[in-house]
Amino acid sequence: MKKGQICEGVVERYTFPNKGYVTLEDREICIKGALKGQRIRFLVKKLRKGSGEGRLLEVLEKSSMEDAVPICPHFGVCGGCAYQTMSYENQLKLKEEQVKELLDKVITDYQWEGIKGSPVREAYRNKMEFSFGDERKDGPLALGMHKKGSFHDIVTVDHCRIVDGDYNLILRTVLDFYEEKKIPFYKKMQRIGVLRHLVIRQAACSKDILVNLVTTTQDKDTGEHLDDGELAKSLCLEELKNKLLSLELHGRITGILHTHNDSLSDAVIPEKIVTVYGQDYIYEKILGLTFKISPFSFFQTNSLGAEVLYETARSYIGDTKDKVIFDLYSGTGTIAQMLAPVAEKVIGVEIVEEAVEAARENAALNALTNCEFIAGDVLKVIDEIEEKPDIIVLDPPRDGVHPKALDKIIAYGVNEIVYISCKPTSLIRDLEIFKARGYKVVKACAIDQFVNTLHCETVVKLSI
Repeated sequence: MKKGQICEGVVERYTFPNKGYVTLEDREICIKGALKGQRIRFLVKKLRKGSGEGRLLEVLEKSSMEDAVPICPHFGVCGGCAYQTMSYENQLKLKEEQVKELLDKVITDYQWEGIKGSPVREAYRNKMEFSFGDERKDGPLALGMHKKGSFHDIVTVDHCRIVDGDYNLILRTVLDFYEEKKIPFYKKMQRIGVLRHLVIRQAACSKDILVNLVTTTQDKDTGEHLDDGELAKSLCLEELKNKLLSLELHGRITGILHTHNDSLSDAVIPEKIVTVYGQDYIYEKILGLTFKISPFSFFQTNSLGAEVLYETARSYIGDTKDKVIFDLYSGTGTIAQMLAPVAEKVIGVEIVEEAVEAARENAALNALTNCEFIAGDVLKVIDEIEEKPDIIVLDPPRDGVHPKALDKIIAYGVNEIVYISCKPTSLIRDLEIFKARGYKVVKACAIDQFVNTLHCETVVKLSI
């Protein structure tokens, strides 16, 4: 076997998030996107002693787990969904196996409560960030998701099945509009162009919709930066607004926004947000509480799935009467507000100031007076809080808790910690530290909020 060689083999094992392994000669080759049981053809990319990496070229024989016909015409080309060839039962089985396998590597003697599925399997996402680009170099304008395995190419996903049909109609309308106007997309390498992203949010409870167009402030012809009025005219925003408002949708567009983003990053950076029409927020209801969601505030992307997640977390926390709870990495304060009615006080810490402002506003909206939200890095802020927690809830970003912050959290010595993780590998790393410092995992479960994709949430209860 040598680099660049095309080989065939059967995938013998599969690990989180999407790595299949084929043994050939004296090496185990890792191939992303290959499922256990598939016979595949792959290109050898890297070779090391006893191991290597390959790129999937073709599935020659399906896995026994692949028992479904993909429901989306974009599947296989779009880089979003990975499991549409599997029934939902098999998706859950696979995700449960992956999470438990990771947990079992570092902990023993705990109660495993399996995996809880999403209450909805289609049209479950309440937010999507679509990218402008082209499907091939110098091809026609596209708007959608990155192609599978590609950093540059974009596939138009106007029949996506994980969102409501309103998303697809709005996407197609915006794409056709700017294709006709011949407005160019922003080319990251050359740093020229205008159109960057289309962000759509929709409340599950009301179907109210926010449409947010993200562009640079460049003139499409000269590249010079335009002021607000010139930019709105160049992008024909008034005409676009009228087109969008005339659409026959399931829901109702309550706000159309224009976000200016001249940053070099490919992420959506809101340097300025202009309201073209209506309002810059929608309301969502979770477990009887109301939350105001602004254009870029964090909120779980599966509203009904979030109810399952938060009910599970609340049950793991147990008795909260007369107790002070720290909700670290609190986002817009969703968990804090779920706990506030049955606690003495809840203190949320979140680094994103917009999310903290939203959390404070939501607490007032829900008439909760025993919530306090602090803007800042958990690593620094917890040194400044006078109160001491009885219980700590952790819901960190994908990379987990900063090691120095983890030391400070453990130093509180609370009897109970509930850790919510959206990336099991980060969770495992942090659990090893908790274990070394005297904590043990009492129980754990996985919760699927991302049907047809690689991801799921994990909830763990620790005690000392």
